[in-house]
Amino acid sequence: MKLKKEELKKYLKFAENTAFEAGKILSIGFNKKKKITYKGIIDPVTEYDLKSEKLIISRILKKYPEHDILSEESQPKETKADFRWVIDPLDGTVNYAHRMPIYSVSIALQYRGKSVVGVVYDPENKELYSAAFGCGAYLNSKKLKVSSETKLDRALLATGFAYNIHNARKNNLGMFSRMIKQAQAIRRLGSAALDLCWLAAGRFDGFWEYYLHPWDTAAAMLIVAEAGGIVTKIDSSEYSIFDNEILAANNKSIQKAMKKVLTTSVKKK
Repeated sequence: MKLKKEELKKYLKFAENTAFEAGKILSIGFNKKKKITYKGIIDPVTEYDLKSEKLIISRILKKYPEHDILSEESQPKETKADFRWVIDPLDGTVNYAHRMPIYSVSIALQYRGKSVVGVVYDPENKELYSAAFGCGAYLNSKKLKVSSETKLDRALLATGFAYNIHNARKNNLGMFSRMIKQAQAIRRLGSAALDLCWLAAGRFDGFWEYYLHPWDTAAAMLIVAEAGGIVTKIDSSEYSIFDNEILAANNKSIQKAMKKVLTTSVKKK
């Protein structure tokens, strides 16, 4: 990366402030009756997704009009610029629609295809996860570090199930069934961005999922890496936000153990 830390911190501050303001919008609407539409059979959108996105995009266009934008609910702005903002205005919409307080705002800045700034904000717990490339990861003002667990049978993992679970070839049910017998326990929060941030914070030891979108992981993958964790594909090859599978772990021991379980499961399916 050729960006200076001072420049990265400037972008990070902008992303933090923007995520915080978008989180306010979501908090206001959290306990209210919502207008819900569906992009698929079980893939909802509320008016607060759209309000949050409108605020984030308008701020980016005003501050950095030359940058590209990739967001969940809008058509992308693509000019082949070096900088691209990747936005999830509400990660965990199903939770939000049911007034379950596990959701987040995710904002990442990529430079030439690599995430260099990542912010995930949890409005209900007022937890702001953030990272800039080479500068460490933080929860509010506390520096983050992944857990030190090395044994899978003592590891607390997280996963999720995609919206296309009804017809997906890799619907994760078989992998979950196999992994639950090997790990200490598995949790399913419903927000991949928070799953990854909780891994960075040492609350989880590993995470995997299939069929995520770029905006689900663009910010949080950097936060995990800056907290000392590992983010790859299931087979341990390099991960891109455009890949349809992800494996994240606190260290190589857990990563290797998870890979073994997941790849064996795939072969037997």
